[in-house]
This record gives sequence, C-alpha cells and structure tokens, in this order.
Amino acid sequence: MISFKIIDLGLAKYLDVLQLQEQLFNKNIEAKTNSASTTDSIILCEHEPVFTLGKSGKRENILVSDEEMNAEFYNVNRGGDVTFHGPGQLVVYPILDLDLLHIGLAQYIFLLEETIIESLKEFGLTGERIENAAGIWIRSSTFSKSGTSERKIGAIGVKASRNITMHGIAINVNTDLTYFDKIVPCGLAGKKTTSLQKELGEEISMDEYKKIFITAFEKVFSTPARSKEY
Repeated sequence: MISFKIIDLGLAKYLDVLQLQEQLFNKNIEAKTNSASTTDSIILCEHEPVFTLGKSGKRENILVSDEEMNAEFYNVNRGGDVTFHGPGQLVVYPILDLDLLHIGLAQYIFLLEETIIESLKEFGLTGERIENAAGIWIRSSTFSKSGTSERKIGAIGVKASRNITMHGIAINVNTDLTYFDKIVPCGLAGKKTTSLQKELGEEISMDEYKKIFITAFEKVFSTPARSKEY
C-alpha cells in the first residue's frame, strides 16, 4: 500500500501553494542526494482564479489582455501549455519519489490519468484518453451544438527531477468554465471543457469528491495497474 501525507489547504493562492510544493520537492531532492529517506506528500487545494503557462506553452493561447483575465497569471516550470485554476476545481500536487514506487515518469502520468478515470466512475461518468490530447476527456454525440463531442474534465502537467515529482492534476468539479473561454486550454484549439457539475446537472460536494479521489489514488497506485509496460 502506498503511504503518503495528505495536506489539504482548501482555497489558496497559487503562489503560496507553489512555494510549499518547492519546499517539499527540494527537501526530497536533498534527502535523495544524501541517501536519506524521502517523504511522499499529496497537496489538495482549490486556487483563487489563476492562469498558468507551462514551459512549452505559447502566450498567444491566452486570448485576452492581462487586464481582461480577471485572474492572476504565472509562467511555471511544468509541462504543458496554458490552463486555468479556480474555485470549484480540485487541484492535486503529488510530491512523490517514483523510485520508491518502482515506476518511471511516463507510467506515473498514466496512473494519474487512471486515478481521474477511476474517480469519475463513482459518478457514472466515463473518462477517456484521447490520442495527441493530454488529460482526461468525456465523449458524447449530443453534448455540443457545435458538433464537438469531446470535452476535457481533467488536466495534467507535471515536473520531475531525480524521480521526485511536483505539479500535478486539476479536475473540474464545480468550476466556473467561462474562464476557459479566455484561453486555448492546453493549446488544443476547438476543444471544449466541462465539469462534474455540468455533466450531472447539480453541484458536487468538494469534500465528497476529495474522499473519492484519494480512495481512487490509493487503489490505482497500489494495484497491478502499475504493471503496464512502457
């Protein structure tokens, strides 16, 4: 069974949480350098409205001026392009030692995706991977009047050094989706974004979803799903 410390910050500013991530990340890097034990942690939070642009992202994927964002903005050192974080969205930052889990980065990302998929099952939703489109998606032939049947519900962007991870995933639970109209989410033009609330037609308890997510995380990271070959 995977063992980790849960740090639930509730609603928090992006920069404050980033600094905490970096502290935990650097502490594990230092421990590994000195052949000491590392500590696995998972930060759970909702952010005050913020746009973040990954190291491979393009500024032109932000469709509004700084003044029109109505949110903070940061360039960050994770993978991926631009995304939005805000209230009603569960953001999860695992600070893990992948060597202790005996997995590499590609398998780690697969397991994060699998955790989101597993959590969505509890609500009767089927999350899927789409080729050449990072994150977790939901499909429907009738959802969009524009004819778009795929909409993104979970985003992933991570960083790893010496097999210590930081950054992570975001799942739209009760998120204000209008913020995504201000960007090209993850650089994928023409794709839609959704939330559990939009799919189910009712607000979802964030506390309930957190419990479901952690249960799914423990299940996925502690079962034969980790035997997938890369």
